[in-house]
Amino acid sequence: MLRTVEIDRADDPRLADYTRLTDAGLRTHLESEQGLFIAEGTKVITRAVAAGYPVRSMLLARSRLIDLASLGEAEAPVYVVPDEVAERLTGYRVHRGALASLARRPLPEVAGLIAGARRIVVLEDLVDHANVGAIFRCAAALGVDAVVLSPRCADPLYRRSVKVSMGAVFAIPYARMTDWFDGLAGLRSAGFRVLALTPDDEATPIGTALGGKDERVALAFGTEGDGLSARWLHEADEAVRIPMNPAARAAGVDSLNVVAAAAIACHLLTDE
Repeated sequence: MLRTVEIDRADDPRLADYTRLTDAGLRTHLESEQGLFIAEGTKVITRAVAAGYPVRSMLLARSRLIDLASLGEAEAPVYVVPDEVAERLTGYRVHRGALASLARRPLPEVAGLIAGARRIVVLEDLVDHANVGAIFRCAAALGVDAVVLSPRCADPLYRRSVKVSMGAVFAIPYARMTDWFDGLAGLRSAGFRVLALTPDDEATPIGTALGGKDERVALAFGTEGDGLSARWLHEADEAVRIPMNPAARAAGVDSLNVVAAAAIACHLLTDE
């Protein structure tokens, strides 16, 4: 049985892991310093536990006690608080059941991560946590082997990323580059052909660019607004695009958002 602990005050120090979850600046600092992350909802929590992340504690609003039985077994305490205390503590209404604070694990080095991979996704400086989580979900669902992040890319274990991915961030291995400038050169030297996604009309249609099943391919995606940097476009083996409908282009729709582009590109990559 899970060990429940009733707490009635938001300023109880045992609840410090759950302070102001909507404050991205505070949470980024706190979670990095403390080596933790937050998972929300029983399904996501159970997936994190199954992936081997140690549970520090759980938080449950009293109105969601029905979710207690779905949380499995853990030695960590489950703090049960009044709904208004949960909202005051976290900064929003906790309506998806439980929250859990889990310990992070050391990330692998990029070289070790990609050693046995054949199909990878590379993200350069995506700052929207929801987009990062959604791309992880696409990559995991479509059979991509791993994800590589640039140094400034958003944290896949930030609560919003974890939530949007529905726990897919636990299902696909990832690593973060330490060197952005020569990051793609490192992938190429490891035997990957780097394809840079861009809406540029001069780029090669992605279906044409993809080779045989034995080819090791890295798909590179850039920031939500500007796309890939000039440096990475230059360093990639080939710039590729997802062809747009001519009528749509004439109406000014010349590209997809980065999540839609990633879904289509990953499907083509793993289906060929």
